[in-house]
Amino acid sequence: MGAVKIFGFGIIACVAWTVGLAADPPGGMDASSDADAILEQTENLRPEVLDLALAAYRRAADDGQVVRKRLTIIDYELPSYEKRLWVVDMESGRLLYEEWVAHGMGNPRGSGGDMERALSFSNDHGTRKSSLGVHRTAETYYGKHGYSLKLDGLEPGINDRARERAIVMHSAHYVTSDRAEDRLIGRSWGCPAVRPDVAEELIDAIKGGSVVWIYYPDKGWLERSTFLDRVMSGFSRLADTLQTGDTAPTSE
Repeated sequence: MGAVKIFGFGIIACVAWTVGLAADPPGGMDASSDADAILEQTENLRPEVLDLALAAYRRAADDGQVVRKRLTIIDYELPSYEKRLWVVDMESGRLLYEEWVAHGMGNPRGSGGDMERALSFSNDHGTRKSSLGVHRTAETYYGKHGYSLKLDGLEPGINDRARERAIVMHSAHYVTSDRAEDRLIGRSWGCPAVRPDVAEELIDAIKGGSVVWIYYPDKGWLERSTFLDRVMSGFSRLADTLQTGDTAPTSE
């Protein structure tokens, strides 16, 4: 079983991976061993976040949304001075990148988060805030930040304005290892900006139809996301059971 901790809920739910997860994991491995193999390659990726990311990826794959079998995970609950972006090759289970990434500053300045923490997210124009949920990578282009990658949000009302808001992946001079050491990673206008030294190769590794999944313990999004409904329905049933004292089902 995969242990799914929903941060901010105050409850730890053990939800069997057999609950609604129809797609087989990459390479024929079982889901738990696949997750363990990925975690062993990372420094900061939390198992609870990985479990949710894998569930969202598999739902996207089932829905025919995945063109390139790579998964980028961004955990905006972690502080900016920690590496909180991971790229996983879903065919081999190999970790390709573990990197720092900026979050949106918000408008007015600081409404999206301070220098260390993301605090608020949006799908609205002009907010300069990051957006949550499942995105699909699209085409690349050269803009004011150099080589950049367009993103299409796949969750209505959550991130589906990402393209028109110009939420893209790009390099930023304010994202460096030295600035991370000094806890001075800068903020973007909502874009997941990365180190200039790695931006071009990272973008090339994920462009053209892979999944970018962005996490924060936002209860409203977690409950609304159609990419997590299989896991969250199991969580909701278990939460109800804990309140009534009945025995929780482990599969359906």
